[in-house]
Amino acid sequence: MFKPVPSRLWGGFAYLLVVVAGFLGIGFFDLHIVFNILIAGVLGACFAAMGFLGHEILHGTVVKTAWLRNFLGAVAFWPLSTGPRLWRKWHNMNHHVHTQHEEKDPDAWPALERLVQNSFLRVIYRLPFGLRACFSFISLSIQFTMHGLKMFFEYIKDFNPRNRPAVLLQTVLPWATWIGLLFWIGPVKWLFAFFIPLLIANFIVMSYISTNHRLNPLTPVNDPLANSLTVTVPKWVDVLHFNFSYHTEHHLFPSMSPKYYPVVKQHIKKMWPERYHEMKMSKAMKALWNTPRVYFKGNELIDPYKETRFGTLGNGLHQKASANRYKKTI
Repeated sequence: MFKPVPSRLWGGFAYLLVVVAGFLGIGFFDLHIVFNILIAGVLGACFAAMGFLGHEILHGTVVKTAWLRNFLGAVAFWPLSTGPRLWRKWHNMNHHVHTQHEEKDPDAWPALERLVQNSFLRVIYRLPFGLRACFSFISLSIQFTMHGLKMFFEYIKDFNPRNRPAVLLQTVLPWATWIGLLFWIGPVKWLFAFFIPLLIANFIVMSYISTNHRLNPLTPVNDPLANSLTVTVPKWVDVLHFNFSYHTEHHLFPSMSPKYYPVVKQHIKKMWPERYHEMKMSKAMKALWNTPRVYFKGNELIDPYKETRFGTLGNGLHQKASANRYKKTI
């Protein structure tokens, strides 16, 4: 089960063909706006799925040869403009090792103590709860791209000076491709060929990433049963997304092909049924809408200006402080 599964690349090849066909269709033909919108939707779904496969490739579960792994990972992450060296540093070496650690996980959301030091977050959290939730969900359409750029500037200094040019090149080349596409097909067609698909891909990817961890507590010890959530989606979605929904399983065995995660899930539910976190994707997204994203004492979520607190997964799924407008629980 820990051997690489190169047959997973066939799915990526199919997505790549669809993406190229979409670019050519928009670029060479003056299509009706309805068809452009439909193609943009398909391209966005393909961008996201290629990112899921890139994530799998760069964990070494598809091919083991280093140069081939990095090349295929770069191709898969090209639409999301994330280089393989940066991704392995940011995701494999930091997020996986320090998952939901308040200070060491680059993807962890802030605790109340950090909120008071961030003027932008203080302004955001003064907005009405519903408006803030709406803003948060809209921002999912840009969060992966913006966070990726932030990770580049945060981690570039950690690379050996001899490797920094490669990291820079892997970040710049995809963006150069998309800017070149803009000049080739013009701004209107570019919106449908890249910009709108990128927003859609961001939203799909971040919907998974947000539900995978943001309802879980911060944990000083990396315990995947405490800090990760597996979301359930229809089987055909798992096929299209390379089993990315099995996130607790992934954090337990990141070097195992996701092809085998359904088997791992069966064993986890036998061994630790009281600790395993599983939720329908729709329910998890609703929970994200209904709760703030600031941590209080590690195992609660708090709305700092209304002083309303919510439990995290495994720590009491109920509201800790009374406030009539926040009666909903996760």
